[in-house]
Amino acid sequence: MTDSASQIEQACRNWLEQVVIGLNLCPFASKPYLDNQVRIVVSDCEDETCLLEQLQTELTWLADHAPKEIETTLIALPYMLGDFYDYNDFLDLAEGLLETQGWSGHFQLASFHPHYQFAGTQPDDCENLTNRAPYPILHLIREASLEQVLQHYPNPEQIPERNIETVCGLADTQLRALFPYLFR
Repeated sequence: MTDSASQIEQACRNWLEQVVIGLNLCPFASKPYLDNQVRIVVSDCEDETCLLEQLQTELTWLADHAPKEIETTLIALPYMLGDFYDYNDFLDLAEGLLETQGWSGHFQLASFHPHYQFAGTQPDDCENLTNRAPYPILHLIREASLEQVLQHYPNPEQIPERNIETVCGLADTQLRALFPYLFR
C-alpha cells in the first residue's frame, strides 16, 4: 500500500460523493455529508487487536459527541482485511465488541469492502456493487438517528431493491468511472 492517509481519505470521499450519494444508494447520507457531520478515519492498524481498540475508541468518540457535531464515522482499513472472508470474520468480532461494551441498541455497523459479496451471489454479480468501496470500511451508525430518518422515509424496505436496480443498470463506462478500484 503506497497511498497516503490523505489519498485514502479522498478516495473514500469520492466514493461517498459519487456512488453512495451520487447514485442515492443511501438516501440519508447527503444531509450529514453536506453538513460536514461524517467523520472519516484512516486506520493504521495491521491486526485485529489494534482494530478492536480503535473501534472502541471511535464508538466512545461518537458517544461523546452530539449527532449535530458528528453523525457517523467511517473507518477505512487500508492495511488489513483486504480478503473479504477475513473481513467478514472480523465483523463477528466487531459485533461482539458492540454487545460486550453495551453499544448494541446505540450503534450499528454497516460494512463495505472492495470485494463485497452477499450470501448466495457470485463474486461478479452486479448487486454486490451496492456495498463495494475502495477500501474495507466499517461504518458506525447511530441507531437513534437511523430510526428517526426511517420514520419519515416512505417504503425504506424497498431501498435495497432500488439500489440493486440502480447499480445493475449502469453502463460499463459508468462502472469504470464510479468503481475504478475494481478494474486495476
